[in-house]
Amino acid sequence: MRKKVYLMILIALIFIVILPFFPLVISSVSMEWRWPQIVPENFSLRAWRYIFLEDKRTVEAVWNSILISFTLLVLNTIIALPAANAIGRREFRGKTVIEGLLFAPIIIPPFISVMGIHFNFIKFGLTESLLGVILAHMIPTLPYMIRALIISFKTLNCDLENAAETLGANSFEKYYYVIFPHIFPALIAGGSLTILISFSQYVSTLIIGGGEVLTLTMLIFPFISGGDMVIGSAYVVLFVLLNIAALLFMEFMLKKFYSSTIKINM
Repeated sequence: MRKKVYLMILIALIFIVILPFFPLVISSVSMEWRWPQIVPENFSLRAWRYIFLEDKRTVEAVWNSILISFTLLVLNTIIALPAANAIGRREFRGKTVIEGLLFAPIIIPPFISVMGIHFNFIKFGLTESLLGVILAHMIPTLPYMIRALIISFKTLNCDLENAAETLGANSFEKYYYVIFPHIFPALIAGGSLTILISFSQYVSTLIIGGGEVLTLTMLIFPFISGGDMVIGSAYVVLFVLLNIAALLFMEFMLKKFYSSTIKINM
């Protein structure tokens, strides 16, 4: 009975997640696909030739998207670790208010917050710059990293740290051998969300970047909002593949970490 339930869930996931991806792939290798055609009349690789050979902006957009997302991963980790440690393991006055402020970017509509950020970034000369876009992407991504780490820190048993101190571990050794292995899955979860959300940011990149900072979403939008849908489909397929590659990389890091941990313990 349990196997049948798992099979039904798997089939449902295939229909919900994977199946809608196939029309994009078919559209990206067609000459044109219009309603009411069930399948395109002619197939061609013109869209892929365009994005890789004719449009020189593709490489720049891919590079900027990767650079922004992984820079955010580092910055969010540096900021989120002490913040999550304090919120997750300590009680202090105003804690609820601070948590509300940290998670406000998730609740407030993105356009409103981006306009406020843009107004202030103009004063500091951060508009139309890569640094400005990175800082703007931090607003919607940092709360997810902090939230994931808070949950992990809350479940950390203080007795393990006390035992490590009793055995003579210094602060660095205690953090590396006790705390870090416990919070590493949360880092991977928060990092995955950071990368995915950063990749999909369009409004903040457009307004803060001012058209000077090119990412994949900046290339995709004109084609899917009234341009060439075939080329737009190819860009979307590329976008999805990059996101899948990023998630596989994070999963690889997680497996590598646990495999090395098991070897050390043995």
